[in-house]
Amino acid sequence: MTKEQENVQIVQQMFAGFDQRNLPAVLDTLAEDVYWQSPVTRAVSREILWTRPRHGREQVATFFKELFEAVQPERLEALQFTAQDDRVIVEGKNRGTVNSTGKNYEHDWVMVLTVRDGKITKLKHYYDTADILAAFKK
Repeated sequence: MTKEQENVQIVQQMFAGFDQRNLPAVLDTLAEDVYWQSPVTRAVSREILWTRPRHGREQVATFFKELFEAVQPERLEALQFTAQDDRVIVEGKNRGTVNSTGKNYEHDWVMVLTVRDGKITKLKHYYDTADILAAFKK
């Protein structure tokens, strides 16, 4: 198995943990000093509190707590994995419901992850936040 294939497997393990709502399994795929970033703009960060950058497993655990307090993800589908050297790029789709409004959102996304020594050291998540922002509006 190549290094790229091993890295894809680690990223797939993270997604499997998320699908099972098994936070310890997700965190186990991450390096202690992981850098985790979602889309951040001032407008977004006022509405979507979980989007600020996180450093370390403990802050990533807080990310998930804030995420699940605000929304109920219904589907996080990883469709395509592309790996080169220590980077894995994942293309996917996401759907869920905002808890406070009951409104749905759905969007395509891309994640760029760095894997070193068997752990995810960096995750950058890119998606258009317009659908989520609209779902937060009452």
